[in-house]
Amino acid sequence: MTGTYHIWTIGCQMNEADSRHLASQLEALGFVETRKADDADIAVLNTCVVRQQPEDKAVRKLTGLGGVKKSRPGMIIALMGCMVGKREAEGLLKTFPFVDVFMAPSQTDCLIDFILRHDAYSHLDRAQTELADYRLPAVNRDKAVTAFVPITLGCSHACSYCIIPYRRGPDRSRKPDEILGEVRALAEQGVKEVNLLGQIVDRYGFDLEEGINLAWLLKEVAKTEGLLRIRFLTSHPAYMDDELIRAVAETDKVCPYFEIPFQAGSDRILKSMRRGYTQAEYRQIISNIRSILPDASINTDVIVGYPGETEADFLETVKLTEDLRLDMHHIAKYSPRPRTLSFKMKDDVSAEEKERRRVLLDEVVRRINVEKNEGLLGQTVEVLVEEFQEKKNRWRGRTSHNKLVFFEAEGDCLGKLMNIKIDWAGPFSMIGTAE
Repeated sequence: MTGTYHIWTIGCQMNEADSRHLASQLEALGFVETRKADDADIAVLNTCVVRQQPEDKAVRKLTGLGGVKKSRPGMIIALMGCMVGKREAEGLLKTFPFVDVFMAPSQTDCLIDFILRHDAYSHLDRAQTELADYRLPAVNRDKAVTAFVPITLGCSHACSYCIIPYRRGPDRSRKPDEILGEVRALAEQGVKEVNLLGQIVDRYGFDLEEGINLAWLLKEVAKTEGLLRIRFLTSHPAYMDDELIRAVAETDKVCPYFEIPFQAGSDRILKSMRRGYTQAEYRQIISNIRSILPDASINTDVIVGYPGETEADFLETVKLTEDLRLDMHHIAKYSPRPRTLSFKMKDDVSAEEKERRRVLLDEVVRRINVEKNEGLLGQTVEVLVEEFQEKKNRWRGRTSHNKLVFFEAEGDCLGKLMNIKIDWAGPFSMIGTAE
């Protein structure tokens, strides 16, 4: 054993994938994971700054590690993710001088370089890492049933409220062979479901040769032996087309499931957000999906309390929610982010009003979810089993439509497709009996 490492991760699925990649690199060098950051020889924080809360949490965690390092000066501390961005390291170094390495999102090689130059690890050979352009041959360290596989990195759309383009850089597509190789490696190690990731995943292939796009990639990934399911997220309405919808409908293993944020129901707010579509255009996209794939499950993201959002604007969001009856809504209260266009706008919706709107919309969403999920009572659904919850003595899994299901069963069900009869349905999960 070379030493120990710990990676603390907060934020999106892309961060989870980046952390998995870095863990693979460190383990290739002989490091072993430890459960506590304070005990690690190498402690990494993979951060998120989409909202203020996760950034504050990362700062508290990092400050605590600074205290630990005073008693363990040989400890290596690395800061990673969107808190670092592409040009933030110099300012962060002044605030956190005890940090040894700053890594922009998805850029892990600088930590590996630092380790190999460190006196304590000078005996290591970089060739041990088998580094590829961006990915090591994927390692399913936790014997997980599902895994995230990035297919695009960065984002170029620059919505007015979003910090991602400034922190992750412009979008670029990974090479198909690299993606397919990673998927095959994961499947060989027991992964049954992959979720193809991108900040705007349906832009995949825009910078590659003609004919290579997300619809094409889904069909290629579906050829992977041992893989049972494929998902992808997050899609942008401006790039969702019928070719992609048909690929989902016609390709075995691809789940009938879409993640398509609408963010607001008011055209005036959508324009200010620089989303690139109108409410009517979003409605048409949902109509197109349901005409080609009638039973598709569609999740969305919504922001309440955006600068200038009036009560009338908010009620348009409520109406859109009630009309479309999508399957899940991730509701966020607007949070101003430095360097974004909206940061220059007056944050004129009070914290209390943002919370009121969030609660009101959440009540609408919960009602719709209960009504839709109760339609499954007494029916049998196919569930991919992802986890056993020891404290509750039950299994946890999801349907192909991304519905969360809990059930009790004897024997080892992990990674299997199980037929579950639904006995109880709530707004965000269901409970059933194994048949």
